[in-house]
Amino acid sequence: MNIDELKNDFLNLYGSSDMEIHAYFAPGRVNLIGEHTDYNGGYVFPCALSFGTYLLVRKNQEKVLRFATTNFDHRAEVPVSQSYSKEGDAWTNYPLGVIDELQKQSMSVEGLDMLYSGDIPNGAGLSSSASIEMVTGTAMNDLFGLQIEKMDLVKIGQKAENNFVGVNCGIMDQFASGMGEKDHALFLNCETLDYERVPLVLKGIRIVITNTNLRRGLADSKYNERRSECDKAVEEISKVKPVPNLSRLSLNEFKELSENISSEVVRRRAHHVISENDRTLRAIKALNEGDIEAFGQLMNASHDSLRDDYEVTGKELDTLVDEARKIPGTIGSRMTGAGFGGCTVSLVKEDAIDEFISVVGENYKKKIGLTADFYIAEVGDGAKKIGVI
Repeated sequence: MNIDELKNDFLNLYGSSDMEIHAYFAPGRVNLIGEHTDYNGGYVFPCALSFGTYLLVRKNQEKVLRFATTNFDHRAEVPVSQSYSKEGDAWTNYPLGVIDELQKQSMSVEGLDMLYSGDIPNGAGLSSSASIEMVTGTAMNDLFGLQIEKMDLVKIGQKAENNFVGVNCGIMDQFASGMGEKDHALFLNCETLDYERVPLVLKGIRIVITNTNLRRGLADSKYNERRSECDKAVEEISKVKPVPNLSRLSLNEFKELSENISSEVVRRRAHHVISENDRTLRAIKALNEGDIEAFGQLMNASHDSLRDDYEVTGKELDTLVDEARKIPGTIGSRMTGAGFGGCTVSLVKEDAIDEFISVVGENYKKKIGLTADFYIAEVGDGAKKIGVI
């Protein structure tokens, strides 16, 4: 991202002023393993990416919040108020939701001119929404001297998406965007928020993200339905053994209790969550022991569970994973994110990357009719201020 060019865009849009322009950044994320476990109090293992959302912001004297982005035509001007209303499915709901949440915590907002610019593919499942929330929270925290701890900003971002946008997401996306560290992944217990930064030592292996280019809106998907199904499983199991969430159960305990779940579909949803927690724990152990092949096999098993038990993959993601696994240099491949489109994440040996991109791309185009995009991921830092420009 060229910040000087973005500054020119800002000045062309809002004009010059004596007020300083401040620049901030928050990354997208990719989750290596541990999917649809975060809102069930489970384990996840994401890392922040080197691409994300940039925000240039300047105070104004007009008591107006102005939102614009280089990614969409839609802009908004919202008078500073005590509370705000959601505007359909507009992208501005994400930053406005954060501001609304901060005002509930007694932040006094002034007028602001804001220009966002993201280099995350929209709708790809790499958490462009969380990066918008975290870059907004980081900017407000700095501009107004709020002195909010980063973990609390993460929680505010999640609240904004839950309460204002209306998506019942867990905390993983905001956590990875806010707390990420270059060349590390984050091993997070989503119930306790205990976490560990784990070095990603992938000698001769790269993280390759493949975008299906099938657009899927998270709020419109079956994400909330899956969450409801998990709640149903907890409700029925708790009649026999009270538990706050599925992740409190081991696989052996679930086998003993699963007959108390009346629906076979709900039983499979719960089985995915509990088995995914087990896979994630084993994956961290394998990585710490340098057994990258075992890590890759657990990635494969994760995708298979998301396909068969949780049913959130679809033919596009399944085709990319199937084609990826045919490449001899692929260590492991799985969908990442909410599913229903979006991206896969694969561990690929460096000397096989060209073949991977060529063959997987060609076969995906032939079978699905869409053109996949490939990104060689760099693991970057979490949300931060870039400076005054």
